[in-house]
Amino acid sequence: MDLTYTDEEEEFRARLREWLASVLPGLPPKPSPNDWPGRRAYDLGWQRRLYDAGYAGLHWPADAGGRGATPTQHLIFLEETEKAGAPYVGANFVGLLHAGPTIAAEGTPEQRARWLPPVLRGDEVWCQGFSEPDAGSDLAALRTRARRDGDHYVVSGSKIWTSHAEVADWCELLVRTDPSAPKHRGISWLAMPMDAPGITVRPLRTLAGSAEFAEMFLDDVRVPVANRVGEENDGWRVTMVTLSFERGTAFVGEVVACRRVLGELAAQARKNGRWDDAVLRRRLGRLNAEFRALWRLTQWNVSEAMGVPPALAESRTRGRAGGVPGAGGSVFKLRYSHARQELFDAAAEVLGVAGALDTDQEWTLDRLSSLSYTIAAGTSQIQHNIVAERILGLPKDRPKGHLKDRPKDLQKGGR
Repeated sequence: MDLTYTDEEEEFRARLREWLASVLPGLPPKPSPNDWPGRRAYDLGWQRRLYDAGYAGLHWPADAGGRGATPTQHLIFLEETEKAGAPYVGANFVGLLHAGPTIAAEGTPEQRARWLPPVLRGDEVWCQGFSEPDAGSDLAALRTRARRDGDHYVVSGSKIWTSHAEVADWCELLVRTDPSAPKHRGISWLAMPMDAPGITVRPLRTLAGSAEFAEMFLDDVRVPVANRVGEENDGWRVTMVTLSFERGTAFVGEVVACRRVLGELAAQARKNGRWDDAVLRRRLGRLNAEFRALWRLTQWNVSEAMGVPPALAESRTRGRAGGVPGAGGSVFKLRYSHARQELFDAAAEVLGVAGALDTDQEWTLDRLSSLSYTIAAGTSQIQHNIVAERILGLPKDRPKGHLKDRPKDLQKGGR
């Protein structure tokens, strides 16, 4: 991987900076964090500006409506938009970073034509219907049932932590289509219209006071079979594609944001006298090294995602080349989750007791939200297992006391 910038890439950076400088001053004020209809309109308005300027889906393949940019151009885009203070994807998060790339990799031509352009234009919002109250981190234990009825599935069950459900037009939904199959099989990936009869959404308030998640109850919701992405009962494989995007590349912009926050923390510490604390200085220095390393890992993961060799892409995406991150995304997600928590713990030290308890302080809210990062997009325990099994080649985890863990004489009943 060549980490130097070509003249063409530097020209791309210069044009992007010029465009950002011209458009950002004209943006309307940001809505209240709890005004989700307002936030939807604001976020999609920004997405439309990106689309009109040719920056929407920059890293998506050209045949999916994107620009087919190089990995380096993608990283330059993320770095420069964050440095300029441009809006984040916000309510468009699931569609742009999860569902859209999954449909681009796994969808039929008709599905790609129907769902990808509205995501890129900022016309439609997606939510994620994966987690369930009784499944916990064991996503394959989901119980939401989809019964085939002619050209429709009839879906019943419930989901929890459904991101942006209250303002979404579509939901990437995991359902069980064959309850008699082993739990990792018999699952299908559906695109469910959120205006279908039988859907009840109840917002959930987080520790930080926001409500970007919701419970979702499904009572005989009819979803067309044509909305299934991938084959029936092949949803677990399709889900692994979705989770690869979620863990591998969806947090890229946040690494840049954390590096910016780290610089602001150092400046604040010098200002309020806490820089004299040698332990705090060492902590900030170590975090600086941590995020520099995470940025290099980000470059690696994005490069891998955009340059998967055709032979490997065949096994990952049934022949659609490129675009799917590998298991290295779990390494990034695992370390980034903890590093982010450590960063905002350090922010609490810099702010002092009074500042750390001030919920009007942005860093305080970020500290509260950082607590969820070791759970969201797959818990740290799950990521440890993925790294151990898929990268290090260690044997699969077994429950403590499993028969195979005993000495051979005890396996046979000996003493």
